[in-house]
Amino acid sequence: MTDATPPIDPDVPPSGEGCVECLDGGGWWLHLRRCAHCGHVGCCDSSPEQHASRHAREQGHPIAQSFEPGEDWFWNYATHEAVDGPRLAPPDSRPVEQGSPAPRDRVPADWKSRLHRQSAN
Repeated sequence: MTDATPPIDPDVPPSGEGCVECLDGGGWWLHLRRCAHCGHVGCCDSSPEQHASRHAREQGHPIAQSFEPGEDWFWNYATHEAVDGPRLAPPDSRPVEQGSPAPRDRVPADWKSRLHRQSAN
């Protein structure tokens, strides 16, 4: 990371249990990513709206961590590569019972056909 890259703040909690923008706008997501700088939870690049990478671009917060149960990897949206990071403030994932995709009552029957195909996100 360069000096211009916002630091990872391990003390900031996640913004919620799901994608902020999808929840506010009535959407749905496949997987979640958590901004390592401000805690914003957004949907992954396979999700229809790709809010996590949009947040990274628009806010200048390129480092995100998976917010999926059992995953602790970090991704740098600016360089498109995996990076190391510290343990972040809990919780470290969405609730397991939430499932994926989610929220269940908003996921269309043809959800698989609406996913974006990405190599990493």
